[in-house]
Amino acid sequence: MTENMLNPRAERDHGGGLDQAIRHYGGTRSDWIDLSTGINPHPYDLPAFHPEDWAQLPDHGAFERLCEAARSFWNVPETAHILPAPGASAVIARLPALARFGRVQITTPTYNEHAAAFAAQGWQVQEDGSADARVLVHPNNPDGRLWREEDANAPLTVIDESFCDVSPEASLIRLSARPGVVVLKSFGKFWGLAGLRLGFAIGQPDMISQLNDLTGPWAVSGPALRTGTAALQDGSWAEETRAKLAASANRLDALLMNRGAQLVGGTTLFRLYRVDNAQVWQDRLARGHIWSRIFPYSDTYLRLGLPPSDGWGRLENAL
Repeated sequence: MTENMLNPRAERDHGGGLDQAIRHYGGTRSDWIDLSTGINPHPYDLPAFHPEDWAQLPDHGAFERLCEAARSFWNVPETAHILPAPGASAVIARLPALARFGRVQITTPTYNEHAAAFAAQGWQVQEDGSADARVLVHPNNPDGRLWREEDANAPLTVIDESFCDVSPEASLIRLSARPGVVVLKSFGKFWGLAGLRLGFAIGQPDMISQLNDLTGPWAVSGPALRTGTAALQDGSWAEETRAKLAASANRLDALLMNRGAQLVGGTTLFRLYRVDNAQVWQDRLARGHIWSRIFPYSDTYLRLGLPPSDGWGRLENAL
């Protein structure tokens, strides 16, 4: 662990950034396979949109239908309320306002937007020890760590389940019935539609009401409401997708480990490996127009998402 891991004001590090890779290694976007994010490479098919999805402000009924679908899909407790939002990141930026600023515990390495959001609103970010708030990314990004129910032990506890739809049996959604707990869900990862910008906050009515006031009316677009509702009602697609992702993750592990990488962890949407020199591995892959994820706090961590069906040969050749 290095100081940069705990510095929320350091330059934020994310996957993506393909434009920068293109400037350095050449090619066009269509030439590249972006494995730097944990987004399903085979997204959910978009439904047929209605003209009013684009031309009118979304009505209350569309939000209600989406929330009903979300409650059923995630087995949300009856006492918990659901807030659709324009992406989980929009909720993350507003969560620190739910409590008076103090100390927030965020165990690293993890998704760095949480620390940045709390620090921006005056919170002291710390690695361990008692705190007024705690963030649990479950499963964790980038190593796939799973948290336990007893870890949700702060007055304000944020459980970020952006990648938990690949393993619903591990979900801590039941804790959303507890005072002070907010569970986040992301639509973009598992369903592969990150550009749709749809996420959810789930928790006690008073906190969800506060978040609703902070996000404002009509925060979610008509097309996102229709797509989210259709996808969350499609249980067969979800089951089939989990099986396909698991098979692809196993295939990726075999491929990388045969080249000398060691598996650290991850989910079936992304895998984290330890290699001798992460920068060298990233450069080698980039020369084959495959973009990967490395981290400023580690010289040996390499994270890869899953390639599309027609990308496996290119990945093997690049390695």
